[in-house]
Amino acid sequence: MQLFKTQKHTCAFIGMIHLRALPGTPGNSLAMNAILDAALYDAEVLTKGGCDALLVENMADLPYLNGHVGPEIVAAMAIAVDRVVSRFDLPVGVQVLAGANCEAMGLATCAGAQFIRAEAFAYAHVADEGLMNASAAEVLRLRKHLNSDVKVWADVQKKHACHAITSDAKLVDLAHGFEFCGADALIVTGVSTGCEAHIEDVAQVRPAGLPVVIGSGITAANAAKFAAAADGLIVGTSIKVDGNWRNPVDLARVQAIAREL
Repeated sequence: MQLFKTQKHTCAFIGMIHLRALPGTPGNSLAMNAILDAALYDAEVLTKGGCDALLVENMADLPYLNGHVGPEIVAAMAIAVDRVVSRFDLPVGVQVLAGANCEAMGLATCAGAQFIRAEAFAYAHVADEGLMNASAAEVLRLRKHLNSDVKVWADVQKKHACHAITSDAKLVDLAHGFEFCGADALIVTGVSTGCEAHIEDVAQVRPAGLPVVIGSGITAANAAKFAAAADGLIVGTSIKVDGNWRNPVDLARVQAIAREL
């Protein structure tokens, strides 16, 4: 099952663009032009290295707000996404941390992106931002209001979170719940950024009938294994210089994964 048309790989290779800390966030030290230059550099390397799609995220905006972000973040990310969409002929996605899924849907629609990555889409969990509740009803009503065709890729039991609140539900049941709430694809992750997912979890969410994407822990060493089981691989940490997500993208690391697909 393909997430979008690609001639490069049978399993889609989605490369992460981690924006530098945006204006108004505690870690911000760069002017907007420098932030955009860094994003476009990463996009160019990811494209050259063989990615099938790009995903833009405000990962450096630590600590994250819960469920909503300010207009300055929406504006900054919309500019960045527009620049990437305009310059590169690849599908582009958006994630606005943490769980700011309506903002992601709005800016993705206006900036020409094809999909959003949504945490806290269905059910609830406790993350380091606090309790995060489901947002599917609001996100899909906004999509309808905007007459948008932006797809929603939803994290099931997302990383960096505790899931005791849904511990009486099996993963397969949660996956069916996400499908019931209108997700277009499901994302399976490990427990934190850079941590490998459990291959068995892919089989657990398959019965929901949606494309399945691995959202963490992909390296050149395990890419082939996960590519055989999933429809897409989102890769961020291992394709950066020294394997550090805060660093620029490393062309050789991108190409090493692409060769496995």
